[in-house]
Amino acid sequence: MFIAYAAVAALLALACAGSAYMTFTRNPQVVGSMTKVGFPENRLPLLATAKAAGALGLLAGLFVPALGAAAAVGLVLYFAGAVIAHLRVKDFELAPAAVLTLIAGAALVLRIASA
Repeated sequence: MFIAYAAVAALLALACAGSAYMTFTRNPQVVGSMTKVGFPENRLPLLATAKAAGALGLLAGLFVPALGAAAAVGLVLYFAGAVIAHLRVKDFELAPAAVLTLIAGAALVLRIASA
């Protein structure tokens, strides 16, 4: 199970780090998506920081199981919140957030199973 966690955590951490970078640099696609759901642009650094912390936590979870589980829980909540934010404004372009929610959930289950 640990190898599966390591693979899922590494891929999810890579996705979160890339997303954090695009949010920090105010990529027009990210800004457009956030504007669509009504998220204030001046608070984008908070979201980027949360994604970056989740990515680092997943990788640290390779060595500290509780930290990996906590990071996975945080990412599940983050991406579930993103899905809810999209649904709230009837924006059905939520596949990336939904898939990342499921992957973060898988990382959580695998981290717990491999501890």
